[in-house]
Amino acid sequence: MLIKLEIVRALRNKKFLFFSVIYPSMLFLIIAGGQDSKEMVGDTGLALPAFFMVSMASFGALTAVLMGNSERIAKERESGWVRQLRLTSLPGRGYVIAKTASAAVVSLPSIVVVFVVAAAVKDVRMEAWQWLALTGAIWAGSLVFAALGVAIGYLATGDVVRPVTMIVYFGLSVLGGLWMPTATFPGWLSDIATWLPTHAYAALGQAIELGEAPHAQDVVLLVGYFVLFAGGAAWLYRKDTSKA
Repeated sequence: MLIKLEIVRALRNKKFLFFSVIYPSMLFLIIAGGQDSKEMVGDTGLALPAFFMVSMASFGALTAVLMGNSERIAKERESGWVRQLRLTSLPGRGYVIAKTASAAVVSLPSIVVVFVVAAAVKDVRMEAWQWLALTGAIWAGSLVFAALGVAIGYLATGDVVRPVTMIVYFGLSVLGGLWMPTATFPGWLSDIATWLPTHAYAALGQAIELGEAPHAQDVVLLVGYFVLFAGGAAWLYRKDTSKA
């Protein structure tokens, strides 16, 4: 029931839907629209439109789950809604799962819209299994950042949650290689980027585009970050409960 309520609330927020669904596809057109469709991106083996299709789809999913969760939870804490939930039998892990799952469901349209625009405007072509696998990988990977959004929502107050989220949001996006290939970074920064969840997140999709299986290191890294963020979010929920 809580998951359904969260999904309905998100779908009614027109501003949220614009920035999570329409905005990423617009960025894709701005970045890749005027570029040569055959131009390769560094040593990735991918043409520029294909590379940025995965990047912007990942960025859109990140926007939907991270920005939506963190600010919404901080406001719910201030309004007293979370206090009301504590009066029910809902455990901390149940709350985190509900928030994470509902945010991930809402992120699906942002992924699909970017794919449709890339195929229609830049003639990106793949096998049917690749489209399905790519959608599934980016959607499943967004759970990591949905959990991070829940943690930030409990870590920051309503007054500072937006700037904190924006710093994390743009920091992970830029340093993780969603806006530009990490190969263009200085060596030391590129080494750091390989350990960020956004880098592993985009790498899942890039491997599928090349017809390869995702690298084990990227999968393990994302699973590790999910456990860390989800565990931290549940702990912060219980800590906030003990203060009430």
